[in-house]
Amino acid sequence: MADYIYLLENRLSKAQQAALAKVIEVARHKGFTSFLVGGAVRDLTSGSPVRDLDVVVQGNALKLKKDIEKIGGKVSGESEVTQSFFVQFPGSVRMEIGSTLSVNYPKPGKPVYSPTTILEDLRRRDFTANSMALSLNQGSYGLLMDPLNGVADIENRELRLVNPYGFIEDPVRMIRGVRFMARLGWSLDERTRSRYETGKEENYIAAMPAAQKGYETEEVFLEEDPLRVMRRLEAEGWMKHLNPAVASNKANAAELEKLRDAQAQLHMQGIHAEAAAASFPMLTAKMAPKDVAALKKSFVRQGFVDEINGLEAEGKAFAAQLSSKEAALPSQAWKLLHAARPEAVLWAAHHVKTAGVQNKLKAFYTDWPQARQRIPYAQMQEMRITPEVAGYEELLDKLFFALMDGKLGTVEEMKAFLEPYSPPAPPPPVHLRRARATRKDAKPAKGKKKAAPAGEAADAAAEVPSVSAAEAPAPAKGKKGTAVVEKKPEVKKAAAPVNVAAKAVASAKKAVVAAPAKKVAAKAPAKKTVAKPAAKKPVKVVAKKPATKVIAKKAPAKKAPAKKPVVVKKPAPAKKVAAKKAPAKPATKKAIKKKR
Repeated sequence: MADYIYLLENRLSKAQQAALAKVIEVARHKGFTSFLVGGAVRDLTSGSPVRDLDVVVQGNALKLKKDIEKIGGKVSGESEVTQSFFVQFPGSVRMEIGSTLSVNYPKPGKPVYSPTTILEDLRRRDFTANSMALSLNQGSYGLLMDPLNGVADIENRELRLVNPYGFIEDPVRMIRGVRFMARLGWSLDERTRSRYETGKEENYIAAMPAAQKGYETEEVFLEEDPLRVMRRLEAEGWMKHLNPAVASNKANAAELEKLRDAQAQLHMQGIHAEAAAASFPMLTAKMAPKDVAALKKSFVRQGFVDEINGLEAEGKAFAAQLSSKEAALPSQAWKLLHAARPEAVLWAAHHVKTAGVQNKLKAFYTDWPQARQRIPYAQMQEMRITPEVAGYEELLDKLFFALMDGKLGTVEEMKAFLEPYSPPAPPPPVHLRRARATRKDAKPAKGKKKAAPAGEAADAAAEVPSVSAAEAPAPAKGKKGTAVVEKKPEVKKAAAPVNVAAKAVASAKKAVVAAPAKKVAAKAPAKKTVAKPAAKKPVKVVAKKPATKVIAKKAPAKKAPAKKPVVVKKPAPAKKVAAKKAPAKPATKKAIKKKR
């Protein structure tokens, strides 16, 4: 299901949205519920351009006429029978405002109307694609009402009768169906086509009222491509029933094509002109003046006739203004073109052939818009001029006009122009976080004792004086030659190699050798630790001495049962470090004796 709120906000032009909002407010103030119906909903659903707006209210719509005129709407025609009137809003917005009605046909072409609800109003219309409505009320805005499944027929691009007797009751629907097919490129569904052919054979069109003839003829002239629609109606034989004086061969086709080209060029520059009034003289170029007068008189919207009659004078006045000194600069001419009524601009673009007007229009189509491409967006970004800055759009317009007039050529000129609009630089960011304190040595977690890293082991070895050979006391022996180690952790780490060396000597059954072994194991480390207390890896120096070789070989001796488990568990980290760095060659008893 389409999002109709989105479609209303994006598919309608700005002028159409503004006009619709005013009508909604007026109806709400009067206590009427309002709905968008008919071709506008069909075109929103199908993706076709929305040409005009049809609004109905539950109540007598004619009561809104004075209020609509107060908000800027120009009433161009009305019908007492259908309680409806036609309005022209600024921006070439055409709107029909009517009442929700039900209809009965005592005789073909003789409708009888009565007030009803919106759903009953939708069921009395011509084709299912036109029998949809959108709520314009608070609480249900954008809600689609489609009691006859018109969305499916729109997807199939088909016109299907709401009522099987639709062509009999209202024969003008046959002409309206052909006009829709010529505009939209759709077709009649199978059953509707069969009823259409029957209606042509039975001459249902003879019951068409005269008022409807004028309305349908006016609708042809209001089409986007009226000549194509006219030719299609002639092929079906309907133009002679609408108005025999009107024919496609009486139109100036070449001038109509030029007018359409001018309309397209203006549209590309943002000027959306309605071509109906400008094309009327070309469609009736070869008609007799009395036939043209009669044709205008038959139109329901006499406001459309007034527009046709006054367009030439309005176009000439605009052309004179465009050629004057007040439009000498390109920017002045640009502003004037966008401020004038689009239909007057279109008329001047097609009819006025003076060099001044045509040269400015040519520059308007091709040269002047290129100034927008020279806007220095990168430089504006460097100067902190972004879309978030207040007045950004107005600045772009000023810059565009200055570039169009040739006032800005160099980078310096551009910078000087933008400098007053550049906001001050933001202050440097403030850091609220405190400076990171010096990292202290991490304390070991309670209950978990991990092996110290190499650097920490070296520092500990340098700080503990008990490792030196001169001051190291003889290890105390427990039962079975087991050495007793002090409980301080720093002493345990440093004394571990001495205890292991003592055990290795004891296993060789030479008590006298133990003292020199200690000196050999501790002499070299003592010199290094005293000379270089800051060395980070003294473990490597210890690992090179023969004492560590004994440690590497005799490490399994630890597995012997000992009464003090503290001795067995604590030296493990030092043992691992020493074992990794020690060479693989074991020391023999002869080598120990020689070193003595």
